[in-house]
Amino acid sequence: MTSPDEMLAELPIFEDLSRHELKKIRQLMTPITFPAGRRFIIEGSNDMEAFIILEGEAMVERDGVEVARIRPGDVVGEMAVLAGVPRTATVTATTEVTAEVLNRREFISLLDREPEVMKNVLVSALRRLHQLAPPATH
Repeated sequence: MTSPDEMLAELPIFEDLSRHELKKIRQLMTPITFPAGRRFIIEGSNDMEAFIILEGEAMVERDGVEVARIRPGDVVGEMAVLAGVPRTATVTATTEVTAEVLNRREFISLLDREPEVMKNVLVSALRRLHQLAPPATH
C-alpha cells in the first residue's frame, strides 16, 4: 500500500512541492474513516475539506447520476480547499473508506505563512487547468 506521504506527493496539485513543503501540508492532515453508505461530500454544500483516499472505494454523483468511482490515491474536494467554492458532486462511501482530511482554513493559513508553498501550489494548479482546458480554436 502507498503511504499517505507518497500519495500526497503524487497529487498533481502538489507536484512542484519539495519534500519539506509536503511535510508541512501533511502535518495539517487528519485521518478519518467513513462506513459504507456514508455521504461525506454533499453536492451544493459549503464544506471546506479535501479528502485523499487511502483505503476503500466511493461513488461520485452529480444531480443523482454516478459520474465516477474513487479509489486509493484519489483526491476529492480539492476545489473547496483551493477556491472555497461549493461542492460540485456528492461522494458516498461504497465500502469502508479511510482517508486523510485537509481543512481549507489551515491550508490557507499555511499558504499565508509560506509564500514559496503558495507559489508552487499556484503553478501546479494553473498547469493542471491548462492540461484540462480544451485547445483554443482560432
